[in-house]
Amino acid sequence: MCDQTFLATVFGPCDYCYDERPLREVFRKSEKFNYCTMCVNLMATEGLQENESLASLKNEAESLKGKLEEERAKLHDVELHQVAERVEALGPFVMKTRRTLKGHGNKVLCMDWCKDKRRIVSSSQDGKVIVWDAFTTNKEHAVTMPCTWVMACAYAPSGCAIACGGLDNKCSVYPLTFEKNENMAAKKKSVAMHTNYLSACSFTNSDMQILTASGDGTCALWDVESGQLLQSFHGHGADVLCLDLAPSETGNTFVSGGCDKKAMVWDMRTGQCIQSFETHESDINSVRYYPSGDAFSSGSDDATCRLYDLRADREVAIYSKESIIFGASSVDFSLSGRLLFAGYNDYTINVWDVLKGSRVSILFGHENRVSTLRVSCDGTAFCSGSWDHTLRIWA
Repeated sequence: MCDQTFLATVFGPCDYCYDERPLREVFRKSEKFNYCTMCVNLMATEGLQENESLASLKNEAESLKGKLEEERAKLHDVELHQVAERVEALGPFVMKTRRTLKGHGNKVLCMDWCKDKRRIVSSSQDGKVIVWDAFTTNKEHAVTMPCTWVMACAYAPSGCAIACGGLDNKCSVYPLTFEKNENMAAKKKSVAMHTNYLSACSFTNSDMQILTASGDGTCALWDVESGQLLQSFHGHGADVLCLDLAPSETGNTFVSGGCDKKAMVWDMRTGQCIQSFETHESDINSVRYYPSGDAFSSGSDDATCRLYDLRADREVAIYSKESIIFGASSVDFSLSGRLLFAGYNDYTINVWDVLKGSRVSILFGHENRVSTLRVSCDGTAFCSGSWDHTLRIWA
């Protein structure tokens, strides 16, 4: 879901013809160049053989894509719901709001749990980032950012720092202490700098590296201490809206989704896309790995959530109903992986049986669209954030 588009046209000397023109960013072997449109079109035809054209190459690419789909189909021996027929149905399902966190003055856009299973960080359109005690609902820290629309926030694995960013195009890291009257703004460290808004961020398995996604169509891996760019990931054709790190301790992959309707799996060591899925019909707002790391789910503006099996290299389930016409903004799995929680723009949270593909519950409480949702590390509760300015703890 991209509610606003922020586009800046850059004028300057083209790196190829040196004329002053409107420029486009082009990456060649991970190196950035600024070329004018005429030079981009010229370079696109430079390597063509005799009797070749861009149209013929596009046709060949489509043909190869078709053959790839045929090979995927050969591995498709059974449907997930057929396997699930042997599994017992879930019993009565009851969850309700246990805590309501009030303090933001505008739409809550993102939240994350601390590994201690007690603290939560949230960010909002009011320009504030708040650290909460989910048990007592007290605010432990608050930071006012230099911009509104703080679209991303994350807790460090140690619980000793938070990261956040948004329309300032930066990812900033704040160390957390429990000193009274501490000036957190003075301890801010600007780690990442994109050329468009920051849409998502996530620490890797240590406090020393952080992944970011941006409206500039890229993801990037940064060193927190030095602010150095360690790896960049290019492949999305539009704004990247979400990312999620593989759940293993040595996980070197992550998945991203964006406005180009693609979900892409990346190797963090090489910067290469190793798998790509394009079955959604609109923006992908959220992606989340299955607890085992062998699959991931996505939520989209096309009003569906989908499950992709990485080993089979294909989509294996769609979670939707005709009565659901609003987009899914956020998804997450229960600790066992049997349930999929999905927040929607119609103010509800739907709970899906992952194996059987059926909806087992609808949770009501928010008074505006649900924008973010995360299950706690121990699986005993989950937290949702909404445009109604509140967060709710469900269990």
